[in-house]
Amino acid sequence: MSRIAKKPIALPNGVEFKAVNGQFTIKGPRGTLSIAQPAGVEVEVDGSTLTMAPASADNDSLAGTLRTILANMATGVSDGFQRKLELQGVGFRASMQGKDLNLSLGFSHPVLFSAPDGIVLETPTQTEILVKGADKQLVGQVAAKIRAFRPPEPYKGKGVRYAGEKVIIKQAKKA
Repeated sequence: MSRIAKKPIALPNGVEFKAVNGQFTIKGPRGTLSIAQPAGVEVEVDGSTLTMAPASADNDSLAGTLRTILANMATGVSDGFQRKLELQGVGFRASMQGKDLNLSLGFSHPVLFSAPDGIVLETPTQTEILVKGADKQLVGQVAAKIRAFRPPEPYKGKGVRYAGEKVIIKQAKKA
C-alpha cells in the first residue's frame, strides 16, 4: 500500500464527513465540498479520523490520491486556501468593481475577470491580488487564469506573477 494512503486524516473540529450515494461530502464552517466515490477504494470512518484502504493492489495509487484530495477538502472547509498574485510594471493596477476584478495590464482596454462561485477576490493594494476559497484546485486554477492575462516576460519581468515567484531575466541584445 502507498505510504500516503496509510496516513489517517484527522478531521478538524466542526468538520463533518458523509458518504452517501457514491459521493463523499465534507462540510465545515467555510462551506461544503464533495467528490464522487471512486471504485476500488474503501474509506473507513472512526470518530473524527478517516483511513483509506485499496480494494486490490491495482488501486494502490488511487487510494493515495483520494487521501490527499480528502485531506485538502478537510483543510479547505475549515481554514481555506489562498494564493497571492503581484503585479510588476509601470501602470499595472488591480481593483475591485463589485465582484469583478478590473485589471490594467498595459493593454488598450481594461481586463475584467468575474470570479466563479466559491472564490473570493481581494485587492489589499493596487499591485496585489488575493484569491481565496475552500477548494484548493479551484483557487489554483483561478490564480493561473489571472496570471495568464499577462505572464511575466523574460526581459524586464513585467506582468502578473505569484508571490515569491522568481523570474529569470534574460540578457538583452548587445550592439
